Amino acid sequence: MEQKRQIERVYKDVEFLTSIRPYRNYLNVGSLNKTADYIYQTFREFSDEAYFQEFSVGGNRYKNVICSINTHLEERIVIGAHYDVAGDTSGADDNASGVAGLLELLRLLHNKKTNYRIDFAAYTLEEPPFFGTKKMGSFIHAESLYRAKAKIKVMICLEMIGYFSDEEGSQQFPLPFMKLLYPETGNFIGVVGNLFQRGITKKIRDLMRKGSDIPVYSINAPTIIPGVDFSDHRNFWHFGYNGVMITDTAFYRNPNYHRKTDNIGTLDFENMYSVIQGLKYAVLNL
Repeated sequence: MEQKRQIERVYKDVEFLTSIRPYRNYLNVGSLNKTADYIYQTFREFSDEAYFQEFSVGGNRYKNVICSINTHLEERIVIGAHYDVAGDTSGADDNASGVAGLLELLRLLHNKKTNYRIDFAAYTLEEPPFFGTKKMGSFIHAESLYRAKAKIKVMICLEMIGYFSDEEGSQQFPLPFMKLLYPETGNFIGVVGNLFQRGITKKIRDLMRKGSDIPVYSINAPTIIPGVDFSDHRNFWHFGYNGVMITDTAFYRNPNYHRKTDNIGTLDFENMYSVIQGLKYAVLNL
């Protein structure tokens, strides 16, 4: 019964986010603000403190939404997900799934004793044309933490966690030899890190395996492999922090990536629930 209730909450969050019109891309600031306000309501209800981190780009004001629990602790884990979309798409997997996971993790963790302060961050301007620039919301946030000399155990980026397939051959890879290391069926979740952070990547993988029934695989790879740094964790790497991406592997699996067909009907909410449970366990036991 509890699992059903939690899945329904996650579904409701994705349903709201994907229903916003005009689409929540950088041109539609009003829609982004509506999204930010929705996230803020949950943040405010379940956290010690919640606030907007505002910044200007191209004459417009944009907002990250940030909250924290267990603020009496010094070292922190940052959990982040971007809430904007690419173009005129509803962005169910990319990245309403990640935002819904972020909100549910807060609900599940807010009254728990953790070993670290936990910061939850919903970012804007992750998508083109700002991707890879200092105008990304996550760059603004990571830079502010760096300037404040924040102690960060790891940044966990939720980037597309809702698309799964039991069809053989549904999982693609950037390099052919990877078929020898990973399943060709897209029914697992990935933990992606860079070459210098093998320890934390594998630890989160192992903890997620213990905390859920979904298969979890990890990879540590150079950024020359397309996709390894294709989300907000890249900006934490830039400032020397540990960072991993939790992902269904995006365009290596999901044919709806950055298309109008990325809608709520394509998501697997039971597997999303398993991912969230695995992340909850990982955060509690890091």
